[in-house]
Amino acid sequence: MHCLTCFCINCNSVENKIYVKLNYTVPCVRLLNSTHQIGCQSSLSGDVGVLHVLESEENLDFVLRNGRNPPYMVIMESSLFTRSVMMKLKNGFSRVAGVAVVEPTSNPPDGFSPHTRCPNENTGVYSENYGPGLAHCNTTKWNPLGNGLSYEEFDFPIFSMKDDNDTQLLRQCYMDHNRPVNGSDPQYPLCAMQLSSHMSAVTSTPTCMRRNSINMVCDPLSDQNIWAPSKPLNTTQNGHKANESVIIVSARLDSRSFFSEIGPGAESAASGLVTLLAAAHALRNATQDAQLDRTIFYTFFHGETFDYIGSSKMVYDMEKNQFPIDLDNVHSVLEIGQVGLHSSSNLWLHTDPVSMRNSSIQEEVKNLIANLNSAAAGLNVSVKEPGVTQPLPPSSFQRFLRARPFPGVVIEDYNSSFSNKYFQSMFDNADSLNVSYPPNLTPEEQLNHVTDTAKSLAEVATMVARALFIQAGGEKTQISSIKADELMVRLVEQQASLPTILVKYLLANLTGTAVNVTQENCKNQKESEDDKESKHLYNYFWVPGAAPPNSTERDGFCVRSTVHWSRAISPAFLMENYTTSEYSTWTESRWKEIKGRIFLVASHDLEMLTLGVGIGVLLSSLLLTYIMSSKADILFSSGREPTSATY
Repeated sequence: MHCLTCFCINCNSVENKIYVKLNYTVPCVRLLNSTHQIGCQSSLSGDVGVLHVLESEENLDFVLRNGRNPPYMVIMESSLFTRSVMMKLKNGFSRVAGVAVVEPTSNPPDGFSPHTRCPNENTGVYSENYGPGLAHCNTTKWNPLGNGLSYEEFDFPIFSMKDDNDTQLLRQCYMDHNRPVNGSDPQYPLCAMQLSSHMSAVTSTPTCMRRNSINMVCDPLSDQNIWAPSKPLNTTQNGHKANESVIIVSARLDSRSFFSEIGPGAESAASGLVTLLAAAHALRNATQDAQLDRTIFYTFFHGETFDYIGSSKMVYDMEKNQFPIDLDNVHSVLEIGQVGLHSSSNLWLHTDPVSMRNSSIQEEVKNLIANLNSAAAGLNVSVKEPGVTQPLPPSSFQRFLRARPFPGVVIEDYNSSFSNKYFQSMFDNADSLNVSYPPNLTPEEQLNHVTDTAKSLAEVATMVARALFIQAGGEKTQISSIKADELMVRLVEQQASLPTILVKYLLANLTGTAVNVTQENCKNQKESEDDKESKHLYNYFWVPGAAPPNSTERDGFCVRSTVHWSRAISPAFLMENYTTSEYSTWTESRWKEIKGRIFLVASHDLEMLTLGVGIGVLLSSLLLTYIMSSKADILFSSGREPTSATY
């Protein structure tokens, strides 16, 4: 056993001398839908290529034609990560082993969006049967900078790398071994890199779901929707609630980029998410004190990027009486989209021109717009309506309209096309919202500093909260006391890209109430030993709290809230209909290992020579062994003494 341990240690030591592992890599992975696959993958054992640092698009000729040591593993700055460059590499895949993109330190000034120009065009409300002239972005391209790169398929691995020690090591290895000098080819040994991201699923969602019965190769995209009514509703009784009228106010939780784990979504998701959280917080006291005619339903949808997974699931549940309310309970819908206010303080109120042909719908929509105008009075934001007939922008509200006409408004910071130049990209970060600090602030001072972005979002949240209060039946004379907390917006703004569970706890703390309940009862969802009803109306969360000075024990407390959650998964997977065009069918492939490493590689001739010598030594050894075995009697015989010999 001791010898075996020593042998394994020596193996690791040899491996570490040959390979240098890359620690901060994020891959592009394979996604599938009902008809095809997109994304990237490597071969089963990983793809290996000679390292080449791409300095300009013109330098592609070396990789695709002139270089004498293909295939190449291309390292590029994010400024070169464009559709033009990537499609050239895709078309020359026989000479390309993979691509590594250095994570940017600043955003490209001209913008970059790997999404399509018409997001979710096939699963929205507009079709040949509903506003055919508005379908497929016929009247406006919402994302004019979209290049569709995220929806291409690449037969080689593509990784994102942080610009840190690993990246510097790659550059140095290239400079020392691979960079041509005075036009001459570099001499062996050359620096090479291996990227491993083999994907198990292939072809399409129907294929991978069928193969799952044998061996799991893919998973449906899913997460959780989070929702909280402004007053408690019995969540154990699904279906229609008599005498209950609900205003759904929603935002999306998810975002994405070309790389699987990088989806900051500062403008595309977080701006609306933070605004809705701040509005819910601003309304907490107002909705508890006033007797409102309608219930405000704070809703956060997940999976909207991939053909409205979250909203389609909630509508499906309402139709099937598998949700605490049904569609008959919904009075109107207000959705908060991209509200980062890039270029001005104008917010645009988008409506559906088709459903507004109904006079009653039109009247309710005009009332909602009037309430938003009233709420904006005295604030540093102004609301406007598009001056031409155009469809709704990509929004969760479209999934409600697919079920039936509803009064509704989608709030955005653009008129006819996104003001966000980095939609669904790794550049859609805090810098894209111009989040900045005065110089020389300590980390603690930065935490307490209210940025201009936070002030703008707080203004939008105040407007939304006041409009909701009026829409729910509150008096306009009371809205002046409803105001979003700028510092709270700032604190939430810093955490906006964290997982769904954080939003769940934030919403509970921002809308809930601290109650005097023991930790055990709190975790058991009851306020006392005999309480059997509260769990049907509320959810209870135990908060550890902060530790007092000179103490290590935290002062925990229990929060009672109306926050609930439900699974956000496409109804296609509940119906096992993987070829439907009605719902999202997106799945993600499984994989076994994601890794990258670099090493030095000898010339092909030397490798063949080494292999030949090795084979020669093997054959010689076998021949020698055969000869010695056949002549063993002669080579190893010795005179034997008679068996009768005695001493």
